[in-house]
Amino acid sequence: MRKNRVLRAAFGLENAVVEGADFDELAGAVVVSVRPVARVRNRCGRCGRRSPRYDRGEGRRRWRALDLGATKVFVEADAPRVRCGVHGPTVAQVPWARHDAGHTRDFDDHAAWLAVHTSKSAVVELLRIAWRTVGAIVARVGADIEAAVDRLDGLRRIGIDEISYKRGYRYLTVVVDHDTGRLVWAAPGRDETTLHTFFDQLGPERAALITDVSADMADWIAKVVAARAPNAVRCADPFHVVSWAIKALDVERNRAWNQASGRRRIDTAARTQGKALGNARQIKRSRYALWKNPEDLTATQHHQLEWIAKTDPRLWRAYLLKEGLRYAVNFKGDEGKEALDRWLSWARRCRIPAFVELARKIVDHRAAIEAMMDSGLSNGLIESTNAKIRLLTRIAFGFHGPKPLIALIMLALGGHCPPLPGRKRPTD
Repeated sequence: MRKNRVLRAAFGLENAVVEGADFDELAGAVVVSVRPVARVRNRCGRCGRRSPRYDRGEGRRRWRALDLGATKVFVEADAPRVRCGVHGPTVAQVPWARHDAGHTRDFDDHAAWLAVHTSKSAVVELLRIAWRTVGAIVARVGADIEAAVDRLDGLRRIGIDEISYKRGYRYLTVVVDHDTGRLVWAAPGRDETTLHTFFDQLGPERAALITDVSADMADWIAKVVAARAPNAVRCADPFHVVSWAIKALDVERNRAWNQASGRRRIDTAARTQGKALGNARQIKRSRYALWKNPEDLTATQHHQLEWIAKTDPRLWRAYLLKEGLRYAVNFKGDEGKEALDRWLSWARRCRIPAFVELARKIVDHRAAIEAMMDSGLSNGLIESTNAKIRLLTRIAFGFHGPKPLIALIMLALGGHCPPLPGRKRPTD
């Protein structure tokens, strides 16, 4: 009896009766023979409903359990089928493993934890399984958690963005909760249909409770948010607003380079392009100095900006306009709105076409920019989440399709990764 209790505790065999244990010489593994206790027998493997016996199925089968040191362990039991009123003939549920799985629950949870916290080569070598098997396990564990946890409950302030996970224009749309800092939803695609799927799962009642949505200025996000979250205020991301100014500054820098002396000349004899010289060379090398924030400039870049201020007042004015917009969007509340008014007045009369057009664009999106100033929200959290997703994408290289990748992302960043077997989940 004591031996049975030890085996049940060692291999996660709750609600099971241990019939015996033996060593299979051919498989080189310990085989533990078990059967479910009476109260959990004859239940549908899909829905858990008690159902009448149908047939013996394929007889006895084995599930891979956690290793005993360097020795593999298998749990062996009968696998009869039951006739479920909903799902028809289905393999009966067993308490130690998930439906349609070849591993025990403890093995699945252990593999999922390792996939989140270690490299894929470590998981494959330690558990002695294929990497695609890890992907299937991660997807299975993720689906189990999704069925038990409502990640969309209590959402008030969210961030929406997209991230590329594979070449060939393969994207994920991701949603984060600004209040908890966790990833709450992800799905393949980056269009209105994909985002509508999120709001379909959220439901109209909970969508009406969302107060703030931070996102870039993508039209497909704006349209769906306006239609599905009527009480939400869309907040612009200050980084994206400043990036508009950087693009306008690049247009002006290209103009200055085209008008400068010493541009590349084609050597007709060698039929090659020569290097830029003189003013053109100085302007070309000043690109990063014009992009960077003043506090991050090196001594050389300070000298480059001083040279631009002396030789090209129009390009220097464009640089000051870029810095002025960055200065304005970093303020909050009424102070930021007043700074933005002054910047718009300056940009409208600057006589630089790229910045005049930028001023019109700022006016078009002013409501979202002012909402960002009032709420203090930005895409900083979701950009940080995207950086972690890029790392997980590299770890998940070799997964078959986006489903295991999304499951791995949700386990790692959703706050519900299963603990190691035998350990309790820490309180949130």
